[in-house]
Amino acid sequence: MVGLQWGDEAKGKIVDLLTDEHDIVVRFQGGSNAGHTVVRDGKKYKFSLIPTGILNPRITGVIANGVVVDPVSLLQEIDTLRGAGVHIGDNLIISDRAHVIFPYHRKEEEGLEGAGTKKAIGTTMRGIGPCYRDKASRVHGIRIGDLLQTGLLERRLTSIVEVKNKTLAALLPDFEPFDVKQLLDQYQSAAEKLRLHVVDTTEYLHTALAGGKRLLFEGAQGTLLDVDHGTYPFVTSSSSSACGLAAGSGVPAQRVGRFLGIIKAYTTRVGEGPFPTELLDEKGDQIRNRGKEFGTVTGRPRRCGWFDAVLASYSARICGVTGLAVMLLDVLSGLGEIQICTAYERVGQQLHTLPADAETLAQCKPVYVTKPGWKCDVSAANRLSDLPAEARDYLDTISALVGIPIDIVSVGPDRNQTIRLR
Repeated sequence: MVGLQWGDEAKGKIVDLLTDEHDIVVRFQGGSNAGHTVVRDGKKYKFSLIPTGILNPRITGVIANGVVVDPVSLLQEIDTLRGAGVHIGDNLIISDRAHVIFPYHRKEEEGLEGAGTKKAIGTTMRGIGPCYRDKASRVHGIRIGDLLQTGLLERRLTSIVEVKNKTLAALLPDFEPFDVKQLLDQYQSAAEKLRLHVVDTTEYLHTALAGGKRLLFEGAQGTLLDVDHGTYPFVTSSSSSACGLAAGSGVPAQRVGRFLGIIKAYTTRVGEGPFPTELLDEKGDQIRNRGKEFGTVTGRPRRCGWFDAVLASYSARICGVTGLAVMLLDVLSGLGEIQICTAYERVGQQLHTLPADAETLAQCKPVYVTKPGWKCDVSAANRLSDLPAEARDYLDTISALVGIPIDIVSVGPDRNQTIRLR
């Protein structure tokens, strides 16, 4: 299950629905920059690192090797969810190969923002990018398993913090150097609290598959934020498309029988970067307010625009999507005419796929097809036939343009406000 836009596609609701058909839910990339919101029986639950499926008491949630983890933030999230009545015990396991976010990673983002780099790209300031950079460099990366080895951790942190302090002193004028002992005490304490959750998740998942268990892979962010296949450089630091599944979990993609692509009935994005169908008018404000388009993690208002079939079909191809879940259809009720982007126009030429560079995408003008809207509230619809003809036509048009059948239509935030087609 993966988002086909710039994230925030309401994936959490679909994960919650699909847990009824699975035994294990796996997060395979990203970190606490992700945010999923689930509404059950009118109660709202917010997730960041922990797989959303853990709301189901018989589900095991797996934080796999491709995720970057701040153990302190993870413990806070566990405490918050427990306080909301969610059971978290041996039903949560964490990869010993997942890399660790330290406070100096967040400071590095702060320093880069001061230099103008991160501010131009947009970031949640949670240290995600610097942690992935350290992972790729192989010099300064520390993994969850390392936290449980006292001597090894002390040696690694001593050498790493020396370098980080020098680097950050050059970036931040009022920087207070990190103390190795304080970091050791804080992170070893957190690691001890998490020790019983830490396992070789790759081995665990393969054993589960051999035993006939059903796995659901929970994507975070969205395909257009993928570091390789997204709208670079306005992307995240991990493989947030389905392409990241195998590397992020150790499970080969051919073991997956169904790839569900999640899309909003319109398009949103957070932060900077080109957005061809963005609405900078009253309709954009109406979509934002009706859809409550504010970030789960950051609270930032999301930019809103018409549905972009060029981007969605591109993402669907990249991810090998076999079915679509169309979310927030109810938000478009009462808008009158609704537009769908079917191509881009640039310098007198039409483009039908995502350009490689953001500068070219910024020059693209959307080519629209206009569809009639519907006035009635659709939030109580239980079947496709309950929807007005205009809404059904809109869904058919999206499916035809993306080239993928629709499996699920969401007409409200609660899990009961869902139409299952396949």
